Amino acid sequence: MCAALFFCAGNLWRWKSIKELRINEEIRASEVRLVEDGEDSIVLPLRDALTHAVEKGLDLVEISPNAKPPVCRVMDYGKYRFEQLKREKEAKKNQRVVQLKEVKFRPNIEDHDFDTKVKNAERFLLDGDKVKATIMFRGREITHQDLGRVLLQRMADVLADVAVQEKPPKTEGKNMTAIFAPKSNKPAK
Repeated sequence: MCAALFFCAGNLWRWKSIKELRINEEIRASEVRLVEDGEDSIVLPLRDALTHAVEKGLDLVEISPNAKPPVCRVMDYGKYRFEQLKREKEAKKNQRVVQLKEVKFRPNIEDHDFDTKVKNAERFLLDGDKVKATIMFRGREITHQDLGRVLLQRMADVLADVAVQEKPPKTEGKNMTAIFAPKSNKPAK
């Protein structure tokens, strides 16, 4: 979201989003271009535009402050703001956050254990999450990094139909990691 500023209304402090539009007396221009639904725009002094909005029982809302003169619309600002918040909430509801799940191996893992870990990784990928495969080396095992690369390549081959390897195997200290991402953006259920 946009940066926010503090402002004081009476003795109540609240956050004001920069996206909020100026309405009625908050507008600072001397002349405005007034736009109404279904009518052509006309340039009026601010005072006349405000009285026009008050006569209709609506608000004067500055929709384009950078234009010369600024463009204002006569509308019910409360209703507009409510609908805008409703749309934002709906968009947030449909949003999917991708998480990074981790599967850890040792270089001398048995076949059955490997298959179980790969099935878990496949389940995570089908849910739409990314998977970080980590091979942990202990002691002198670090001298056999080729075993870790073979294991990660085997995992990439098994997961080839559901995932793409986003990052190739990379050694960081005593761990070797690779990251897999789901092939499609839509989570399959």
